[in-house]
Amino acid sequence: MQSVPVYIPATLKVTEDQFLEIVQANPELRLERTATGELLVMSPTGSEGGSYSAELTIDIGIWNRQANLGRVFDSSTGFRLPNGAIRAPDAAWVEQSCWKALTPQERQGFAPLCPDFVLELMSPTDRLEDLQAKMQEYLDNGSRLGWLIDPKTRQVEIYRPGRSVEILDQPAELSGETVLPGFVLDLHRIFGW
Repeated sequence: MQSVPVYIPATLKVTEDQFLEIVQANPELRLERTATGELLVMSPTGSEGGSYSAELTIDIGIWNRQANLGRVFDSSTGFRLPNGAIRAPDAAWVEQSCWKALTPQERQGFAPLCPDFVLELMSPTDRLEDLQAKMQEYLDNGSRLGWLIDPKTRQVEIYRPGRSVEILDQPAELSGETVLPGFVLDLHRIFGW
């Protein structure tokens, strides 16, 4: 089958039901839907970015297997946020009690919740302003901790409810604070030290 480009008009708005139909018809695509119904198509990540994303998800997963406090999700997982957006962070974690409160049907689809922890990894094709807005959207919808990591600049933005964004230049590690208790992310692999 030949690949063909898809052009989506900026004025196109889709309902949640239409979005689900599009996703089911195109399982190979990474799609998101904004709270206003805008359809977003994410390009595949490059090999280096994909490796970084996998490493980050593995690190969170190893911690979670030991702590057994919740569920870890990779970048292919969509969440239906309270504002109606369907978003897929590069890595996410949901506290066990929140996950268990969902019905089996809710767990099968786009879980109707905002993850307690979200991580976005800046790639060369991302616009910083877009990712910053996405991080703020997570906070506005209930996330308790968010990290926006830029491997190129070696900068991390930390998002917490009720606080200004904290910007760290070339940190060696990040703490999961009270959201991911005991988790410390070593950034040496990501920053190439």
